[in-house]
Amino acid sequence: MTAIKHALQRDIFTPHDERLLSIVNVCKAGKKKKNCFLCATVTTERPVQVNVVKVKKSDKGDFYKRQTEWALRDLAVVDAKDANKENPEFDLHFEKVYKWVASSTAEKNAFISCIWKLNQRYLRKKLEFVNVSSQLLEELPKVTEESVPSGENQSVAGGDEESLDDYQELNTREEQDIEIMMDGCEYAISNAEAFAEKLSRELQVLDGANIQSIMASEKQVNILMQLLDEALKEVDEIEHKLSSYEEMLQSVKEQMDHISQSNDLIQLSNTNNMKLLEEIEFLVNYLDLSKGHIKALTDGDLSSSKGIEACTNAAEALLQCMNVALRPGHDELQAVKQQQQQFKDLREQFARRLANHLNNVFVQQFTQTLTLHYRRASYHSVSGHDQSSTLAQHSVELSLPKHLPFHRDLLRYAKLMEWLKNTDHEKYEGLNKNYVDYISRLYEREIKEFFEVAKIKMTGTSKEGKKFGLHGSSGKLTGSTSSLNKLSVQGSGNRRSQSSSLLDMGNMSASDLDVADRTKFDKIFEQVLSELEPLCLAEQDFISKFFKLQQSPALPGSVVADSTDVDGLLLSRQHTLLGDRHLLPSEKEEAGIIRSMMIKVFRCIEPELNNLISLGDKIDSFNSLYMLVKMSHHVWTAENVDPASFLSTTLGNVLVTVKRNFDKCILNQIKQMEEVKISKKSKVGILPFVSGFEEFAELAESIFKIAERRGDLDKAYTKLIRAVYNNVEKVANESQKTPRDVVMMENFHHIFSTLSRLKIACLEMERREAKQKYTEHLQFYVIYSLGQPLEKLNHFFEGIEARVAQGIREEEVSYQLAFNKQELRKVIKEYPGKEVKKGLDNLYKKVDKHLCEEENLLQVMWHSMQDEFIRQYKHFEGLIARCYPGSGITMEFTIQDILEYFSSIAQSH
Repeated sequence: MTAIKHALQRDIFTPHDERLLSIVNVCKAGKKKKNCFLCATVTTERPVQVNVVKVKKSDKGDFYKRQTEWALRDLAVVDAKDANKENPEFDLHFEKVYKWVASSTAEKNAFISCIWKLNQRYLRKKLEFVNVSSQLLEELPKVTEESVPSGENQSVAGGDEESLDDYQELNTREEQDIEIMMDGCEYAISNAEAFAEKLSRELQVLDGANIQSIMASEKQVNILMQLLDEALKEVDEIEHKLSSYEEMLQSVKEQMDHISQSNDLIQLSNTNNMKLLEEIEFLVNYLDLSKGHIKALTDGDLSSSKGIEACTNAAEALLQCMNVALRPGHDELQAVKQQQQQFKDLREQFARRLANHLNNVFVQQFTQTLTLHYRRASYHSVSGHDQSSTLAQHSVELSLPKHLPFHRDLLRYAKLMEWLKNTDHEKYEGLNKNYVDYISRLYEREIKEFFEVAKIKMTGTSKEGKKFGLHGSSGKLTGSTSSLNKLSVQGSGNRRSQSSSLLDMGNMSASDLDVADRTKFDKIFEQVLSELEPLCLAEQDFISKFFKLQQSPALPGSVVADSTDVDGLLLSRQHTLLGDRHLLPSEKEEAGIIRSMMIKVFRCIEPELNNLISLGDKIDSFNSLYMLVKMSHHVWTAENVDPASFLSTTLGNVLVTVKRNFDKCILNQIKQMEEVKISKKSKVGILPFVSGFEEFAELAESIFKIAERRGDLDKAYTKLIRAVYNNVEKVANESQKTPRDVVMMENFHHIFSTLSRLKIACLEMERREAKQKYTEHLQFYVIYSLGQPLEKLNHFFEGIEARVAQGIREEEVSYQLAFNKQELRKVIKEYPGKEVKKGLDNLYKKVDKHLCEEENLLQVMWHSMQDEFIRQYKHFEGLIARCYPGSGITMEFTIQDILEYFSSIAQSH
């Protein structure tokens, strides 16, 4: 920085008669620009001008140039930003505010200090310094420009700024004395040495006068010494008195020390007594259990609400006493040990009494329910009804018993269960195990009875139920999934109890389909799920509240369905997103305990649901559509309530089974399509699996119209429609009675009509494909059929086109022997209008025999044939005009005749 300062002084300021006093390296605040220098300068000529100059490095070379200059008198405010912390930023307020950032805080402080000094010395204006440390603003001696001698002006201008700080300005009196002295000596200015000798001689004279004056005052000194001796005597007397006083005070001090020691002992005794009282009060307040609480714990009534409340308060008070944090040394006191032992005895006694009482409540509830069940069974047994009819009569609305009163009674003990969990975990776990054992047996009996009634309602009477493996004599459903699987698909012909197929649907009318049975099954299955859902949720909520277990937090709408293809089956896996909230280890453990208890309590639900699903599938395989929709809805609902609940997990597992059955149903339909055989003696018409697909799609759309997910159905649609297309083509190729194009045309027209009417989004591409195939095969059949009524004429003109294709010019074809004009007239004469009409009439009859009545395509076909016949007629006329120009040969019938032939034939039939 020193080198830069010298360079700037030499190159910029010396040529302008200025002296550089301070410099700071800065850049503008908030902008990335090249650095520049702010310089504080003064002029060397009078009057002195103080300026702040901005110097910047030139862009064209390595030299500096003046960019901006401000007079110090125009500066209003200097803002250093922060007086306490180091901050390189500062503002200078001229006509506007300039914000700067210095390269260092030290440079900024030095520059501000220089500005302050220059203002004090030369301007004396009211310049405001803001956020500037007081250490930087030290007062400078007042120096005026006029007080500096003219001879010294050059030295001040050329010397360092610090030399100005040591200069002391003469005051007015000193100036007057010097002037008087110089006036008394004429040669004071012309001969300075002589003037100095004169002043020295006068100084010696003054020193001698001073010595003489001192010697004249000796008498006064002696008097002063005498007074000092008297004063010393007085001081000795005062010291003697003070010593006597000190001796007297010493005895008083000893007495006061003794009193102070006594007071300290008294204070220590009081402090000890206060601490002892505090400790006793602590033990009495926190380790004392009232007699009422003790009586409630030992003899309190656990059956009444008041008794339960009293026992709860006493148990909480006991727990507080046992959990008191004793201070050091308390556990060594005999009374404290006895009190703690009493608390332990009370805790064990009450825990044992509470566990026995709750076990009795569990047993009583189980016994009451069993007694009621046996009474009902005995009554119907005496009345001569079998168990199946009894269940059907008893459960008209198909409902599960509600345990709300039992839960409400037990929830009165919830706080006591929490106390037991915190004090005696062994007994708590024993109650947990006993409750699960009793309630699981109770639920198992009720749920099996409930499912048995549901199965009887699905199959109708007991006799019909035996077809599906139901036996009512024992009161249990003995037809398991394995026995249901033994039912043959082609076995019984009674009551459509086998797997439905597209072939069966195609061979039945809508009235023959047992719509009522399917609706009945759907309602029963929905009722079963609707009864199970609140039962499981209520039990899980009760377990959580009664046993004081923390359930996993549920986030509605946070379930994401992920799909994985396993063994050709689409299994739905549900993943719960709990956001950023992670379960604590204790919460995870308690959620796992709830899940384990629910699995034990409702261990029969999943097998029974699977049995019910298997039965529904055997009654009608299309029931899997109803079950898939209902089960998906209930799984979605359960996951929104609690994704990790037992109900959600169980229904999710059962949904996998339903999905497997649905996929198996679709595969069976495809297999049956592939095995279809057609009669060789009758026309094909609309294939049964084509019309069956239509009714299947109508049924599926009616079922899935309110479903949350259609992915499974859309995939099934794709598989089925592709199988239908392939098998239609296969049957068309094998058909002997009906032409292939007719089979393809009619069936693809039917498929196109069905898909257009149902508007199934996932089959839009297949719909367009069906339309394309229908149009193509319609055109193929029309062209093939129209070649027969004018066969010779067709062959003749095909020969002409072949000659033209070989390179013969069209006007030269008539010179060919086989295609001369005579041969053309001969062929045309064979097809007069009467013969053409007769041939068309025969063609109409043949087409009528090929087409089926269901699709009603005869008029469409006849109209297409008419258009194609006219097109061929125009083609033949064009060939005659080009190949036989000027011959005057024409067909023996006109286009108008053709229109009349087609119209009259259509009307006659």
